[in-house]
Amino acid sequence: MNKQILLTLLILSTFCTPIAYGQKPKSKLTVHESIQFETDKIFDKLVQIRRDFHENPELAGKEKRTQEVIKKHLLDLGLQVETEIYGYGVIGILKGDKKGKNIAWRADMDALPNDFPDPSDFKSKVKGVQHGCGHDVHMAVAIGIAEVLAKNKKSLRGTVYFIFQPEEETFIGAKRIAENKKFEQFKLDEIYSLHVTALPAGQIMVKANEMYAYQKEINIRFKNALSGEEIKELTSKIRNSLVRSNNGSKPWEIQSIIDPKIGLANPSTIFKDYLIADEKFRTYSKNDSFHMNAELYETDADKIKNIIPSVEQIIKDSNYGSQLLSVSFIKENPTVLNPPNLTRNSINTLDTIYGKGFITPDYGQVPYFNDDFAYFQQKIPGVYFLLGGSNFEKGITAMNHAPNFEVDEECIRTGVRTFSSLLFERGK
Repeated sequence: MNKQILLTLLILSTFCTPIAYGQKPKSKLTVHESIQFETDKIFDKLVQIRRDFHENPELAGKEKRTQEVIKKHLLDLGLQVETEIYGYGVIGILKGDKKGKNIAWRADMDALPNDFPDPSDFKSKVKGVQHGCGHDVHMAVAIGIAEVLAKNKKSLRGTVYFIFQPEEETFIGAKRIAENKKFEQFKLDEIYSLHVTALPAGQIMVKANEMYAYQKEINIRFKNALSGEEIKELTSKIRNSLVRSNNGSKPWEIQSIIDPKIGLANPSTIFKDYLIADEKFRTYSKNDSFHMNAELYETDADKIKNIIPSVEQIIKDSNYGSQLLSVSFIKENPTVLNPPNLTRNSINTLDTIYGKGFITPDYGQVPYFNDDFAYFQQKIPGVYFLLGGSNFEKGITAMNHAPNFEVDEECIRTGVRTFSSLLFERGK
């Protein structure tokens, strides 16, 4: 091959080689390349927004400052903003330039009443209040999605509603918003949300149907008080009769949800087909009767109806039948329930954009936690995702409601990019 031919081939290969989206002129980017580009541009700003929320947490029903901060960000993006929806809630409305569906994204706003050790450099400035569940991350992700989609408004089909919801920790906010007549007027076609959790940062997990175990609180009421020894004996019998797990596993050890051998991502996970009950029942006297309460977590909806008859029978067999007044559930929150078809469509959408297997399958149900997003799902088809926030090499574990809860902020980038793409596609 002579030098002239070689030179010509080298020149042609330079101009014909595909270039990464970051090297293309912005006008030549595909929509999803543009989403990634805009996400990267605003990432540092979103980190600062998250840290501001973290330093200034507000409890359920007191999210006044949080509301003002969110409202300003949304107005600066040119969104229409509604605040008369419930409590300190905020709804930002982004209308695309093309016709399409009405799609919603939910982010919760409230913090937790605790004073756990916090390893971050931007600790809470409010004594006894912390963002120890990750709602600060959720708000930063939602603001990021709003900005990214606003910058792609010309290509956006339909209208996206960004619901910043107060009072999730008290399981009130979603229900109240969903009941509001103004909310019904939005005529939403679909709704989506996420929760940061202890999975590795960048991992996104979802499954059809129940994401969490059904959370119940049982109340057992007697005519007269029981002695300490009687309580210990009876509650032990109740627990031994009710508690169920696979092959002697321990699904109550929630830290195992991230274990590759037995955690949520493994088809052989221990976090399916179980019932967990409090080891110690809470006891108290009220209105001339004696009460024993316990939290229960059941994965199988069909088995819930058997719990009360089983407890009644145990009490009768233990010779306390004459003392028993009633057995009832006093808390029966709905659980997050992802519709199979919409969940499958969402997974396929993201796998098509970001590669097969981008979404990690979830094979279990998380115990102890729940989310009032379930109330939105009762009104509108919706999918709820888990977003990993841990980085074990850096010693960061995003175990919600636990001491030293910390988040690898790279998960914000993942959340914004991924769900901006999902909402864009679902609006068509």
